[in-house]
Amino acid sequence: MARVPPATHFSGILLIHCRGRSPDSGPRDCRDPKADRPPRERADHFRRFWVLDSSETQSLQSLWSLLLREPAPAGTVGAEGTRTFQKDVRVTGPGVHRAPAAPARPATPHAVARWCAEQGWPVHPLAAGRKTPAANCPACKDQHHRPASCPCLPAGRPCHGFHSATTDLERIDAWWSANPAWGVGVACGGADLIVIDVDAHPTPVPDRNRLLPGIPIHDSVDLQGLASGFDTLALLAALRRRPNPVEDGNTLRVRTPSGGLHIWYRNPHPVTRFRCSTGSSTKVALAWQVDVRADGGYIVAPTTRTAQGTYVAEGPSRLPAPLPEWLGEELVRTGHMIQRTPVRRPSAGPRSRRQDPAVGWQRVLDPLLTDVVECAATPEGAAFTAKLNKAAYTAGGLAAAGHLDEPTARALLLEAAQAARPWQSARNERIIDDALAAGSARPLHLEGRS
Repeated sequence: MARVPPATHFSGILLIHCRGRSPDSGPRDCRDPKADRPPRERADHFRRFWVLDSSETQSLQSLWSLLLREPAPAGTVGAEGTRTFQKDVRVTGPGVHRAPAAPARPATPHAVARWCAEQGWPVHPLAAGRKTPAANCPACKDQHHRPASCPCLPAGRPCHGFHSATTDLERIDAWWSANPAWGVGVACGGADLIVIDVDAHPTPVPDRNRLLPGIPIHDSVDLQGLASGFDTLALLAALRRRPNPVEDGNTLRVRTPSGGLHIWYRNPHPVTRFRCSTGSSTKVALAWQVDVRADGGYIVAPTTRTAQGTYVAEGPSRLPAPLPEWLGEELVRTGHMIQRTPVRRPSAGPRSRRQDPAVGWQRVLDPLLTDVVECAATPEGAAFTAKLNKAAYTAGGLAAAGHLDEPTARALLLEAAQAARPWQSARNERIIDDALAAGSARPLHLEGRS
């Protein structure tokens, strides 16, 4: 059980850090009382189990067996016929019957690797008992070269860490059959995953202006008790008036051996790519002691065992939820989005004074669309909404005057908006539709325009 820091006040907001959870009463404002019991007494408390034997529950049994919180000790069936897989999740149903007690065995790394691959997450081996990738072959150790040019990867050898990640089950079977003690890493980019890595390392707290990059914290804000990434992420969420991701029970969360937390999210807009960062970086960081795992990085799979301990899934969710929109905006604000060079339409060359009316609308609309696309280089303060609204309003007027059809106009607007703000597609569509409708009330005729 991780240490529970005291309640922390941030400018009138009381933040209580809760790490313990009761199976019947939900989050508590203090540590779980069972944490203070001797290990044997705590084991006795969870000495219950299930047997799921129907074909309908087979897949559920397989899923849960991969992601058990901890192996259940041998015991007897409770009066209600319930086995507790983890402290806050219980399952009941007709597929349960009483049976002799048997100790639960944790899933093997091989089984975990296959399960991850079945979710579409490319996996690669980690060194046995460690959280770092398995060592390269001797040739790759001696010769420094780019992973893309390495002959080991096409040959199916797991060199160069996450660059070798795959969902090929035959290759996975070969790797972990030969090295069953290897751990499991998941390549975040290939899996379209964004993992918020919250650290709790005992390091000195930096100056308050480095806690939340780009957000000045006034001297009047009391930061007494702030000690880890749990605190800075809670502060960021409170300032944005959003739920704290640490407490997001709708997504997969994994407790690390050091007391940190991996919060797994799925990228809802894969066309937008995000880079990795560390919370101590002075260039790109989400918050102090809060790392980001995305393109160009990997994350340790749940149930992986290291010399320091096991990566343990927390809460009821076992799959990543879509990245919350506000967190996506924060990643963009803090420089995590990988910029793409806007693709400009090739110039049609010099135009005569008397332009072909069939393409006259392009002369009016194209500069406005370019203004929208160029907002991609400026995450904030680019007047994106105003520029998109102007472009859509103009397109509505052009469509009403018969210069182009509305579906074409809408498609061009959506393409430009997606290039600049892909993480807010629903909002983009609302802006476009409203402005198109307003513009259509005032047809824009091009006669007499030069």
